[in-house]
Amino acid sequence: MADIPLTRGQFLLPFVSILDEIGAPVEALLEKSRLPSSLEDKGDLYLPLLPALRFVEAAQRTQGIEDFGFLAAQRLHFSHLREKTRVLIAHSPTLLVALRHACYWASREDTILSMWIEHDDDQVRICSRLAGTRGLLHLKYAQWIQNIFPIHIIRQFAGPDWMPPAIAFESSYAPSPATRSAWPNVRFLSNQRAAWVSLPISLLSLSNRSAALLPPLPDQEDAPSAGGIVELLKLMLPAYLGEGTTALADVAEIAGLSTRTLQRKLAALGLSYSDILDTARYEHASGLLRDTDCRIIDVALSSGYSDPAHFSRAFRRMTGVSPRQFREQSRLG
Repeated sequence: MADIPLTRGQFLLPFVSILDEIGAPVEALLEKSRLPSSLEDKGDLYLPLLPALRFVEAAQRTQGIEDFGFLAAQRLHFSHLREKTRVLIAHSPTLLVALRHACYWASREDTILSMWIEHDDDQVRICSRLAGTRGLLHLKYAQWIQNIFPIHIIRQFAGPDWMPPAIAFESSYAPSPATRSAWPNVRFLSNQRAAWVSLPISLLSLSNRSAALLPPLPDQEDAPSAGGIVELLKLMLPAYLGEGTTALADVAEIAGLSTRTLQRKLAALGLSYSDILDTARYEHASGLLRDTDCRIIDVALSSGYSDPAHFSRAFRRMTGVSPRQFREQSRLG
């Protein structure tokens, strides 16, 4: 599959909509680049990446559009990500977990896309690169798309007005004055070894802001019961966390379901039982750390962990900080 780089049609639609608005010969430009002449109903289908980049470059050059990649990126939103990716992010207990999901599933957005997280003192970089394209012309269009989605994911946790301290491009790209004015106080860097956006490491432990972040459920027969079971489990599990009865088989029996049925309902949303259990444990523990003076060992035991060391490792994996650091940050913030 990686021998033919592919991208989701969703990422080409903003470029097409801009061209439509200015009356450009969209069909002719698409056909010249050997792309389907109509893309309106092909947003979730995959298109060849290199012809897509050539199409965007030809359109910018012939139509005289300044900073085409930036303009298209402004029309993309969190909802344009794959549905299963959005579900995993929406159910992530912390921003760090959400970004890890995004990195793991990045190749489902572009087949040669890789994403990873780098730590740099008190900052974190969310990096991305298209494999085998180094030095390729027109990468700046793809890299605006690569950078805009980590920003949208972070905004699900940090708020809709959050801006990254820096946005970097692998290509030799310089944003126009209009683009810079739309991103005040953001530092732009070019000729980097990957595209990336930075954020303070303290943001990694942010919790999901509200249930309103949950995307539409999959359009299938099991969807309503699958979606409902997630919320029911989140309501039920806290009562059992300190009781030693949170194994999948135990919880399925308590809920009146077979283990296989419970797994199937969660899998319909791209989730596993361990995802839900980790979220319930984190929400319970973070609440105690933030709102009470409970000892760390008591927080660990009441959250279903057998010892504080196991709890600290799991908590750091979800937040990037220890339980003690989380408590200190919460009280400072």
